[in-house]
Amino acid sequence: MIALTINDPSQIAEARRAAQTLAQQHDFGAGDAGRVALVATELATNLLKHAGGGEMLVGPCEVGPSSGVEILALDKGPGMADVQACLADGYSNAGTQGNGLGAVSRQSQFVSIASWPGLGTAVLARLLAGKRNSAGVPPVRQVGAVAVAKLGEEVCGDSWTVAQSNEVCTLFVADGLGHGPDAAHASAEAVRVLHRFGGHQVQTVLDYVHGGLRATRGAAVSIARFDPAAGKVSFAGVGNVAGVLAVNGELRRMVSMPGTLGYNVRKIQAFEYPFANGLVILHSDGLSTGWTLGRYTNLEQADPTLIAGVLYRDFARRRDDVTILIGKWPAG
Repeated sequence: MIALTINDPSQIAEARRAAQTLAQQHDFGAGDAGRVALVATELATNLLKHAGGGEMLVGPCEVGPSSGVEILALDKGPGMADVQACLADGYSNAGTQGNGLGAVSRQSQFVSIASWPGLGTAVLARLLAGKRNSAGVPPVRQVGAVAVAKLGEEVCGDSWTVAQSNEVCTLFVADGLGHGPDAAHASAEAVRVLHRFGGHQVQTVLDYVHGGLRATRGAAVSIARFDPAAGKVSFAGVGNVAGVLAVNGELRRMVSMPGTLGYNVRKIQAFEYPFANGLVILHSDGLSTGWTLGRYTNLEQADPTLIAGVLYRDFARRRDDVTILIGKWPAG
């Protein structure tokens, strides 16, 4: 995702251009790309007017057969006591016309807002190419992610992917050693191996990844497979990566083994955890280990991408690439 700081009016135009360019690169026609630009403009303007600034993340997404663009607006401002009231046209507490969030909702196929007085606000807007309304668009996606490069780097050294086989869902995150293009190459190669050998048990998959990364600088990798029929998550991780199960506010951190795939691994071991519903969260070490969900009322009910955005806003180390991948069951 592209990270854009919004602390000055001049940065609103930059956000608009970045969002519109991304949309055009992902098969949005002129009209649809214009909608993306409008939403980016409204969200960036709101960050300045209501929170004194913040950050926007813009990236591609897929919803079924449709290409899409996701925009996250994140701030640590005063928050909103009544989100629904703020969505209505004409509502404003900043002396403006109050049409910002209403316009965002009309132009997007999906909008989700999380806000807590004193803790700030996160807004997620999802727009799909060729669609003018929300018909057929799932209200909440099952899987969402945030992936942002280290400040000063043009590419993120982390990669993530999801593989679905019937009802079984596999989440995968690779953190290439270091930063920049070489790290990105290593993590992308890990994803390629996952898709080639993903039908194997999770421990065996990491064995294949280990072999496939020998010509690269290596990576820390985590894989979690949820089998709803068996009521369990199978997890294997190597290196400074993390896997966490979140159920009703309680966090259970899964076990990763030391080492670097493609370079030096003493042992690859899988672990099984009972799991029926809640969140499965994988993240690279760009997210601090001290994060929590307990301070955010009802956040676990939100779209996974929005949850990932809030964790990024409040717990990203900011001196490293960061990726947060979240699967949510049930999705709605």
